[in-house]
Amino acid sequence: MTVLKAKFTATGSCTSWRRRLSPAALLLLLGAAQAAGQAKPPAQWTLTPEAAKAAPGSVVGAKLSLKLDGEWHMYSLTTPPPGPTGGPAATTIQAPPEHPVVERIEVFFPAPERKFDPNFNLDTETYAKAVEFYLKIHLRQSAPAGVQPIEVRTRYQLCTDRECLPPKRVTVASKIEIAPGTTTPAPVVPAGYQSMQGTEVKPAAKAPQGQAPQGLGAFLMVAFGFGLASIFTPCVFPMIPITMSYFMSQESGSRGQALAQALVFCLGIVVLFTAIGFGLSAALGPFAVVQLGSNPYVNAGICVIFFVFALSLLGAFEITLPSGLLTRLNAASGRGGYIGTLLMGLTFCLASFACVGPFMGTLLAASVGGDKLQPVLGMLAFSTALASPFFLLALFPSMLKKLPRSGGWMSRVKVVLGFLVLATMLKYLSTVDQVMHWNLLTRERFLALWVVMFALPGLYLLGFLRLEGIKKDEELGTGRLMLAIVFLGFAIGLIPGMFGARLGEIEAFVPAPAEGAAALMGGGTAKSAKWIKNDFDGALKQAKAENKRLFVSFTGYACTNCKWMKANLFTRPEVAAALDNFILVELYTDGTDAASEANQKRQESLFQTVAIPYYAIFDAEEKVVATLGGLTKDEKEFLGFLQSGS
Repeated sequence: MTVLKAKFTATGSCTSWRRRLSPAALLLLLGAAQAAGQAKPPAQWTLTPEAAKAAPGSVVGAKLSLKLDGEWHMYSLTTPPPGPTGGPAATTIQAPPEHPVVERIEVFFPAPERKFDPNFNLDTETYAKAVEFYLKIHLRQSAPAGVQPIEVRTRYQLCTDRECLPPKRVTVASKIEIAPGTTTPAPVVPAGYQSMQGTEVKPAAKAPQGQAPQGLGAFLMVAFGFGLASIFTPCVFPMIPITMSYFMSQESGSRGQALAQALVFCLGIVVLFTAIGFGLSAALGPFAVVQLGSNPYVNAGICVIFFVFALSLLGAFEITLPSGLLTRLNAASGRGGYIGTLLMGLTFCLASFACVGPFMGTLLAASVGGDKLQPVLGMLAFSTALASPFFLLALFPSMLKKLPRSGGWMSRVKVVLGFLVLATMLKYLSTVDQVMHWNLLTRERFLALWVVMFALPGLYLLGFLRLEGIKKDEELGTGRLMLAIVFLGFAIGLIPGMFGARLGEIEAFVPAPAEGAAALMGGGTAKSAKWIKNDFDGALKQAKAENKRLFVSFTGYACTNCKWMKANLFTRPEVAAALDNFILVELYTDGTDAASEANQKRQESLFQTVAIPYYAIFDAEEKVVATLGGLTKDEKEFLGFLQSGS
C-alpha cells in the first residue's frame, strides 16, 4: 500500500475577489488556509487493492481513500461544470492514459453531503473529514508479469467555508503482482454506492433567498443607485414628461395602451444597456475579467475615459452621437406601434449617453476584476432603475403633475457629477502609479487632490465657484446648503490623512503612507510597524540575526483588501504589539517588475496559490509554521494566527 500526500495551503478571497469585491465571481478560487505549516498536509490519498495478485485481463477491486484535516471539504464527482457566475471543480478519478498495467477504471462513490457553499453562492455536494471510493480496475491483457505499479489520477478542489484552493491534480499509486493463472475474487461494490455511469448530475441550486455572492449585492445596489441618479441629469429628466405625453396621446388615450407602450419603451432601454454589459463580458471571457483589475494599461484607459466624461460634464464640450444615426432612429420610431416605441427607447438611450456615460463607465470599470457576469448584472440593474419612472408614471399618470420642473438644478447635478468623476479617475490613476512605480501620486498628493475634488462641488453649490447652473443672485436653498456641507465636511475629513492619520474604510482606496509617516490616531500608542519591501532573503537573514520569526504578507498594489488589513487591522494596539515580535516583510505580487514576478512565483511554489492577501509565518530555518489567507476583520482570529506562529 502506498500513500500519496498532496500538500496544500489555503488562501483567502481578495477580493477580491473578495476584492469587493467581490464576488465574486467566476470566483478566482482565492485562498490558502492554515495547512501549509502543519507537519501533515490536509489531503492524504491512499490506494489499496483488495487482492495482492491478479491475472492479466482481470478486474481487481480497490479502495481509494481520502482523509481531510480540519474544516477542509472536497467536491463530489457529480458536481456540474461551473456556470457563468463560477462554481467549484468536480472531482475526477481516471486511469492514466496508455498505462502498461491499468486499462480502465470504473468508479463508485458514496452519497455526498449537499449543503450551501458561501464560496460559490450555490448548493454543492461535498465530502468532509474522510471518504472512500470503490474502484473496479481493469488490467490489460498485455500487463507484464511480476510486481507492477498501478496508478489512479485524480483532480480535486479543497475548500473551507471561507476560502478555496485551486484545483489540484495528483497521481495515487500502489502495487500489485501480475501472475498469470491467478483467480481473483469478483469485486463487490459496497451497498449504497453509486456508479458514474447513468448517474444523474443534479444542477447546482440557487442561493437561498437573501444571500448573494460576497460583494455582488453591494455592487448591484450601487448600479441601481446610479440608474436612479441618472434620472435627474439634464439629458434624461426633461424627456420624462415629453415621453409620457406621447404615450398618453397614442391609441386614443387608452390607459392600457399607454401602459403597454411604456413597457415596450422600458424594454428598449433595458435591452440596449444590458447588451453593453454582455458585450464586455463576452469580449473579456471568463478569466480576463478578473485578471484586469491591476493591469496598468486597463486602468490608464479608464482614466482617459473618465477624464473626457468629466470635462464634458463640466461644460468644456458636449459628447454627441452622429446626427445621422439619431435622425434615422427618430424617423423609424415615429412610425408608431410597438416597434416604433422600442426604437424610441433605443433613441432615448443614445441621446442620453452624454449624461449617463459617466455612470456606465464607473460601473463597467468597477466590474473589471469581478465576476464575468458582473457587467451584465450591473447594467441590468442600472437600466432597470433608469427605466423605472416611465413605467411608474404610466401606472400612475397623476404623478406627472408632481414632478419638479426642469431648471438650473439639473445643470448643478451635471457639474457636481463632473467633479465626482474626476475624483473617481484619481483612484484608477493611483493604481497605475503604484503598479508602474512612478511614485508621483503619493498618499499626501493623492489626498490633497481628493480634498480639492470634494471641496470644489461644495464651494460651487454655495455659489463661490462660478460655473453653469447657478445664477449670480440666486438664493441659497436648504437642499443646496446641506449638500454643500456634506462635500466640504468630507473634504475636511480627508486632511488629517495627509499627515499620517488613518481614514478607516477609505484607506482601502488611497495609497498607503510612507514608512514612518503614519501616526496612529485613536488607536493607542503602539508604534508603527516597520516593513521590509520585496526582500524575502534579506528579511529572513534579519530574522535569524535577531532570533525572531518572519511574518510575510503577500500583497498587491491594487488589492483593496490588502490595504484595508494593513491600515485598519495591523494598526490596532494589540495586533501592532504582537507584530512587533516579528520581522515584517511585504511581497507585492501584482506589479510589472521582476520583483513582483519573483514574489508571485515564490508564493505559488510554496503555497500553490497566487491569491492575495495571504499571510505566512516562517521560523529561522525557513520553515512555514502558520498561514492565514484572505481578508478578516476579526481581531481575535488574527491574533490567534499570530500566536500560533510565535
